[in-house]
Amino acid sequence: MQNRSMRSLFQITRFFRLFASGPSPNAGPERVTRTLTGTSLTFGHSRVRHRSYSVPDNPSDSATDPSPVMKLHNKARCPVYPRSDKKRFQVPDEKVPWSVPFPEYAPIDFTSDSVLQMPPWADKDFRVVQTNGDTSNGFQEPKWNQLDGKTNRRSHTGRYEIVDKVPRNPVGRTGVRGRGCLGRWGPNHAADPIVTRWKRNDKGQIVVDDNHKLVAQFIAVQRRDNGQWALPGGMVDAGEVVTMTLRREFGEEALNSLEASEQEKKHIEASINELFTRGQEVFRGYVDDPRNTDNAWMETVAMNFHDQDGQGVARFKLNAGDDAVGVQWMDLSHRLELYASHIDFLQRTAEKLGASW
Repeated sequence: MQNRSMRSLFQITRFFRLFASGPSPNAGPERVTRTLTGTSLTFGHSRVRHRSYSVPDNPSDSATDPSPVMKLHNKARCPVYPRSDKKRFQVPDEKVPWSVPFPEYAPIDFTSDSVLQMPPWADKDFRVVQTNGDTSNGFQEPKWNQLDGKTNRRSHTGRYEIVDKVPRNPVGRTGVRGRGCLGRWGPNHAADPIVTRWKRNDKGQIVVDDNHKLVAQFIAVQRRDNGQWALPGGMVDAGEVVTMTLRREFGEEALNSLEASEQEKKHIEASINELFTRGQEVFRGYVDDPRNTDNAWMETVAMNFHDQDGQGVARFKLNAGDDAVGVQWMDLSHRLELYASHIDFLQRTAEKLGASW
């Protein structure tokens, strides 16, 4: 029984580590689904049908108003660009908006070697490609602010400007031109699942805070690149659906690649499938991410998947120090220090759940 539990724990851990937030500089982004309409997932020889729900691909596709563009970004102006030794041009708060004159602004132009090698998830440098209307070489002008083939160049924040042939960050200056380690010019779309449960004591009772509010917990992963705790997440390709891809990766990389009994597989499969049919969107828009540049930035759809009765995923204990190193349950709290804008997503989640914050 103990070995069985440890194997199940390891499988769940592998699942959540599969979609640790952000694209790898040396590999293409994970594909994450955006809608789920009666699709099914196969584990071994079993197939499970899923109920339908949807996540809007663009503000115009939903009655829900898009999240407003933030007035200021801070992490996008970190002194040194991530995964490099490139220093950003310092931009004071009052000079962030493009509408404010900043004649001395002279940021470095930086795009990582991994992006310049042109992997499938990266764009060309449209600033230097000259066609003069001749598309015989296979190059076509990108379709900004719209669906460009399989690439979603639409922004959740609305239309963005094109300056010097490439998009301009809708929030303002970052101190770096180019794409940094992001593959796409303009918005780079991601999805962040916020998996939550109610915190319980040894007697199985839900824990409350001093204000008599229920305490919720979420699954956090520790990023390999900087050691920061974050929400699990992955990059989204246009027309693909977040939940289905996450499940597929889970089935292929975690369950089917490990030695586990059919009973164990069915138990974990049922918990995950049930949880991911009950998602609630908590955020959709621009992310204050340290990878952002003047011409490329992160956007996300954050969804909450809450195990209300604690009988599904909530029963798996992801404690750092066991097989689940780098993955654990954390209390929702305003005191947390998390990657990018993830603390803001958690605050919205706490408000929706009516949980302690």
